[in-house]
Amino acid sequence: MTKQEMRESYGENRVITGEYDVELSAKCSNGVFVAARAGKIAAFRGIPYAKPPVGLLRWKAPEAAEDCDGVFEAYYNGKSPIQTEWMSEQASYYRQGEDCLYLNIWKNLSDETPNKPVMVFFHGGSYGWGGTADPMYDGRSFVGKQSDIIMVTVGYRVGLMGFVDLSYFKGGENYPDAPNLGILDQIEALRWIQKNIASFGGDPNNVTVFGESAGGGSVSLLPVIPSARGLFRRVIAESGSVALTFSKEECRDFSVKLMQESKARTMRELMSLTEDELKTVNKKLNEYNNFPQRDGRLIPLNPYEPYINGETADIDIMIGTNSHEMNYWIGEIGGIIPYRFSIPVKFENDMKKLSGEDKKRVNHFISTMKGHSMWRMSRFYDEVMFRLPAVLQAQEQAKNGGNAYMYFWTVPSVLPMRKACHAVELAYVFGNLEETIYTGEVADEVLSDTVIRLWSSFARTGIPVADELKWEKYTPNKRATMVISRNPHMDYDVLKARRKTLMPLLDRMINPSYADLDYNVPFVRKAIIGSAAVVSGIACAAVLAVKHFRKGK
Repeated sequence: MTKQEMRESYGENRVITGEYDVELSAKCSNGVFVAARAGKIAAFRGIPYAKPPVGLLRWKAPEAAEDCDGVFEAYYNGKSPIQTEWMSEQASYYRQGEDCLYLNIWKNLSDETPNKPVMVFFHGGSYGWGGTADPMYDGRSFVGKQSDIIMVTVGYRVGLMGFVDLSYFKGGENYPDAPNLGILDQIEALRWIQKNIASFGGDPNNVTVFGESAGGGSVSLLPVIPSARGLFRRVIAESGSVALTFSKEECRDFSVKLMQESKARTMRELMSLTEDELKTVNKKLNEYNNFPQRDGRLIPLNPYEPYINGETADIDIMIGTNSHEMNYWIGEIGGIIPYRFSIPVKFENDMKKLSGEDKKRVNHFISTMKGHSMWRMSRFYDEVMFRLPAVLQAQEQAKNGGNAYMYFWTVPSVLPMRKACHAVELAYVFGNLEETIYTGEVADEVLSDTVIRLWSSFARTGIPVADELKWEKYTPNKRATMVISRNPHMDYDVLKARRKTLMPLLDRMINPSYADLDYNVPFVRKAIIGSAAVVSGIACAAVLAVKHFRKGK
């Protein structure tokens, strides 16, 4: 879908005062919602699950939608959350606004199975982008193939409106939830689902939350938050974990930038900004955004701890990553040249924070990798930011008697140098094969059908199976892993040497933060000495590339 088509697809759901098709309706606590029908699929779009977070509710925890007996169209997506437009985030070209707490539901009308399993998807976008209007996340194909599944996609606040620490502003103490509002939105959506999903034929006692990247991080965090317990039964985390979080100090940089760009020093001044003024400020902050804050209030200071302590053991977990996660950022930051300059700057900054023993581990790892230094560093970040945090979550889940399943995706994109990069599996998971933004080609339908059967089987029973393909549980001893290749198969202790070398680094919480980024590092100094004539270009490329480094799904 083009930018223009995305913008033109916006519509507003209206009140229905006359007759309506009862078979396409669902009576909920906050109204009767009437779906649009496409063949055998009913699509309910733009259902509000909370009060609009506007006015006095701006930067406040979400409040439940008010009870209502009215009848409403559910034909159009709700607005995307405020964000800058970005080439890989199609929902960013849809109409945006503060009033963005809506969800979509798909059901297959040909299947009258009672108490259907419910799958709830939280989109990615580095906690600063994304939305349910992205055609990649359309649930029609999935429920067309798995007719007993109810599919839900949820919009939540991101970036400036969803993850910002306002404690640095005068009066900010009255906004203690601001650093993690997007996560609180997700919890409120799950409360609405518990209350209302039966009206769509879904079983509130069989809810699976799943997501990719920031969405994978979200569904990894939800089990460690007491207020979210009991709202879902299973988790599927794709390329995201509790590692995708920031400390309070790492969140400070965004707050400082917000002060500079908004000229506000108090919450009164910040609250006086109009929505349009907020959008303008947000554009100026495009290079900055926060991940959820490890505040010790909603999210533990050590988010792995609840997994280690067995507090999550009653939840079934499927988790995995892709073999070349980092290659995704080649496209995000403008090509291989800026990527080549960004990786060393980020890497050398992270190395400065490590102990001598940690540096030995990293140097040993780098020495075992092949190819150009940017690829060796890329594989380091594949491990410490993506794969090994997922391994740790699965490992601790299994140690405590919980059900855990691990996958490793190796099916590549055909885009230049992307390989099996971040987000490449999404078209396969949703069955939206024509969405080629990450695959570079129409996805393999046979493989997509297998993946959809695995994901839906797990949602039904907690056991992923697809015909003769059997998926063994992950245990600390065997470390059984489903390798999703052109011919999916089980393997054991995938990339064992990498795990043994780098696992001790996970408590350093290495993530894409650049709050304290220093360009006075060996790579930049060598570039200056080696070629004064091109230093300006190198420095600019490095700065811009690293600033875009954490932008991703």
